[in-house]
Amino acid sequence: MANPVLNEKGLRRAAESDSGWAAPSSETRRPIDDGPVSPWTPTTGVMTIGGTISATAVLFVLLLAASVVGWFGVKAPEGEVYSFPGFAIAGVLVGLVCAIAMSFRPQWARVLGPVYAIAEGLFIGAVSRAYETYYDGIVVQAAGATIAVFAVMLGLHVFRILKVTDRMRRIVVSATLGIAVFYGISLLMSLFGASPSFISSASPFGILFSFLVAGLAAFNLSLDFDFIERGVEQRLPRSVEWFAAFGVLVTVVWLYLEILRLLAKLRDR
Repeated sequence: MANPVLNEKGLRRAAESDSGWAAPSSETRRPIDDGPVSPWTPTTGVMTIGGTISATAVLFVLLLAASVVGWFGVKAPEGEVYSFPGFAIAGVLVGLVCAIAMSFRPQWARVLGPVYAIAEGLFIGAVSRAYETYYDGIVVQAAGATIAVFAVMLGLHVFRILKVTDRMRRIVVSATLGIAVFYGISLLMSLFGASPSFISSASPFGILFSFLVAGLAAFNLSLDFDFIERGVEQRLPRSVEWFAAFGVLVTVVWLYLEILRLLAKLRDR
């Protein structure tokens, strides 16, 4: 799932979410003080990097806990998946509703973020068990690769090796929206028994497609980190920490699923 919220519109909505209709714009939010404020310094009522990390950690714990339930909800004796839990499918729908709601109401992230994490965790756990049934050890490989990509992208951002420019932001956002629309059309086509074969095939083009989409998900992490950094600099409300944490969770889940699919295709070669 592409990240639907951490973009320019999301930042503007987040800046105004706790301020009311007559609030100053994000450019005028920073108060006059006696010196710079470190993003790690606890500042009452405003967004901090430390607070965002804490919110992100809470969401990931909820995701992992729910994924355990989803994992054991799949019945796969003797190396064959015989049933896929209905609550996993429901989790996707609930997660989609939460994502849409938070894209318009960022201030709801403190409540809907945990709901999304639990709902998506049920689906992730079930899907992971299904893949693991047919490809032994693939879940550990996908999880490890996801963590490695996250660490690399974070390092590239922290050390300013990869800088998020307006041009890069436009390209990544446009490509992400394109992939989201393509997946949506593919889902509708599948309801009528037709779907682009390269999405799941192990052909060279299918592998290249999965590799490019996984790479796009990785670049979305850079946009997420940039969103958090700019939110801290503009001293947005503390509630935006949960909004930003939700966005990071969306991207990581998307990245994990794409890596899982890519590894499965490579195993089928």
